[in-house]
Amino acid sequence: MMSSLYLFARGHRLLTAAVVLFTLALAWLLGDGWGLLFAGLMAAFAALLWRDAPRAVPTQSGAVLSPADGRVVRIEKARDPYANRDALRISVFMNFFDTHANRASVDGVIRQVQYFPGAAISADLDTASTRHERNAVVIESNGELVTLVQVAGLIARRILCTVKPGDTLTRGQRYGLIRFGSRVDIYLPPHAVPKVAPGERVSATTTILATLAAA
Repeated sequence: MMSSLYLFARGHRLLTAAVVLFTLALAWLLGDGWGLLFAGLMAAFAALLWRDAPRAVPTQSGAVLSPADGRVVRIEKARDPYANRDALRISVFMNFFDTHANRASVDGVIRQVQYFPGAAISADLDTASTRHERNAVVIESNGELVTLVQVAGLIARRILCTVKPGDTLTRGQRYGLIRFGSRVDIYLPPHAVPKVAPGERVSATTTILATLAAA
């Protein structure tokens, strides 16, 4: 199954249009080839940063998909403070050039959405999970809880979340984005089985982070 087509992340479409219009206007004012070259480079840079191409969605039962492009920085037992439970936490760090859109890891119903303002520290630090600006979405999936926490980065503290409690999500569905460098923490039941390792590159939707085995 393919997710619906968005060439640019939903929250960045106006920004992309603004960049293109600005660079075209500048090229017209300069009136030479250098202006057109600059306009093309700026448009290409916007397309690189704010791309959001469709992804193939794995159909494996019990699979927990990566909610973000990036690198796995931690896999550890932790306390999920948003659902108040013991959990397995997998953290994916998104760098400046990774796709900024975030996608649902599992099918399910949203039970909670919690937003927290926070300090401006690097998102690749462990303390970012509890000190930085963040938004937590708790999903109930076949009787299990999966918590996805968007953690804003150092460059731009701006999180977009487009869902609310009671909404139903399907695996691979876009539910928000984080601008520029950032991370997503995924809290899973303690019996979940990791399918990735620290340092591994992962892709939103297409990479299976873990499976929800029987408790």
